[in-house]
This record gives sequence, structure tokens and C-alpha cells, in this order.
Amino acid sequence: MRGEFIGVWSETWREIWLPLIDHEGVPEDIFCELYRELAGNPKRPGALRVTPSLELLADIIDNPAQGRAAFEETTAEELASETALVRFLEAAHPALEDLGGDALSNRYFNLLAAFIEKFSLRYDLRRPYTLCPTLPGLLTNLVQHMRSASQADAHLAKLNHEFEEALRDLRHGRTESRIKSCLTKQYILIEGIANTHSGTSGETLGQRCSQASWPHPTLRAAAGNIYGFRSDYPGLGHAGNPKAVLRDVDDRELVGVSCMLLGVLPYVDPTIDLNPVYGESTSPGRSSVSAQEAAPAASPSRSIWKRFGSWAGKLVTRG
Repeated sequence: MRGEFIGVWSETWREIWLPLIDHEGVPEDIFCELYRELAGNPKRPGALRVTPSLELLADIIDNPAQGRAAFEETTAEELASETALVRFLEAAHPALEDLGGDALSNRYFNLLAAFIEKFSLRYDLRRPYTLCPTLPGLLTNLVQHMRSASQADAHLAKLNHEFEEALRDLRHGRTESRIKSCLTKQYILIEGIANTHSGTSGETLGQRCSQASWPHPTLRAAAGNIYGFRSDYPGLGHAGNPKAVLRDVDDRELVGVSCMLLGVLPYVDPTIDLNPVYGESTSPGRSSVSAQEAAPAASPSRSIWKRFGSWAGKLVTRG
């Protein structure tokens, strides 16, 4: 699960919108108002990729049956982005409050909160009607960026394929050898992403870390030590120093070092844009970390990345 509303938009009709109107006194034109917010207008675009003309919008929202049909038939492919959809879901609350008062808007709030919980989305819904990012969501987005970045370059695609194979091999047993292989492939993939997106080649992840912008020397040293672990520990890319080994690599490194490497990614990859995670627009010249827009819907590697992203997100939640 990506943790995005856009990936489960089709489920909102059954889980949110139908239960919302399953009460007496709901205004007949409720979906007209919801579609007005969803579609926007040429001066203030909404959540649709293609904003309807004022004439077409007026024709739809002036008829309750047409308004309901237009809203119900809107697919995820017609939505502009995850950020735009989040803005609509927030804007729907005051629109429903104006339309049906506190009873209707509170029912919507509760249905939306239950939807987030059911589908393990990366948001926290706060009063009055704000969708806030969560730490698991941030981590999941880094995984999705790693995935989408690898699809945009043949060299990275090959590195990504090797990393995926190492991940799959863990299903046959989390032996020290397989864990080392998985970590090594992740080191190499992130190193490749850092070099490709920085316009460099042949530099190690340690060099990229030393050249990155850090708020404090201790963070730079910590990132360098993560690479140092790979260089010094036997079997993680080099023969290493067996005298420095304190114990064998196990599940703790599979979890901990993997998350540490994800944490280094925003520093060494200048193309990462975390603005969409906070409900803001993508910065000019930077790529969103949302995989819904960056990757084809039928990616052959989707399932392995979904498992990895879900695993990483749940790890932070449990912590």
C-alpha cells in the first residue's frame, strides 16, 4: 500500500460517500456541491486533471442527478495528483458544513477518519478538517521515490532489479548471507541514484555524503559512518576488517540499516521534493515523491516495492 488517497479513490464511494447520504435530511444537491469542489473552475482548478469549462460545470451542478453521476464516475486516472485530492478532501468539510450543518460535516469527518484507518493511509486527520502527514508516510514516500527514480533510467533500473531479487531471496530464509546481499544492493542503488541525479559518476556514497548539505557536522559524520560500515564490515562490498566485527549481521541490520539508508537519500539526491507530502505544490524543477504520477500503474515491480514500503512504514509505526 502506497498510503495515498489516490490509490484507493475508487473505495471512497462505498466507504465514505454512500454512508454519508444514508440519513434523513441530506440535501438533494449534495453531490453537486461536492463535484463543484472536486472539479474547481478555470480560475481555481480543483482535483481533476482537466478542469471543465464554466458552461459544462454549470450544466452538471444544476442537476442533482447529473452531479451525482459525474462525482460517482470520476476515476483515479482523472485526478490531477495526490496533493490536489487531499485539498479537495479538506475543502469538502466546510462545503458540507455550509450545506448541512455540523451533523453532516461531523459525519463526513468520522467517515474520513475511519477510511484512513482502514486503508492505512499516511495521514492523520485533525480538527477542524486538516490532513497532516505522518512519519510512516514520509518514510513510505522515500521508498516510492527510490522506486520511481529507478524506473526513469536504464542504469538505475538494472540496479533496482538486483535489489529486488535480493529482497525476494529473503523469503527463502533471512540468513546472514542474504541479509548482506540485500543491504549491499540497497547501498549500490542509493549510490547510483545519488550519482545519476547529481550529474556525477564513479563517486561512492561516502563521497556523496561528504559533499551534501548538512545542518551539523555530527549528521555528516553519522552518514559517513553508515557508508563506513559497508566498507569495513566483511562481505558488504569489501573483504573488510574481521577484527572490527562485534557480532554477525542479523535482522536488526536488515531493518535498521535499511531505514538509515533511506534517511540519507534526501541529502544525496537533489531531485527529491517533499512538499507534496505536506500538502504543498511540487517545487519547480524537482520531482514529486508520489509514485502514482511517476510510475505506470501496471509496473511489474510494483508488488515488491509495495511490500517494502509497507514494511518500512509499519516499522516506524511500531517504533
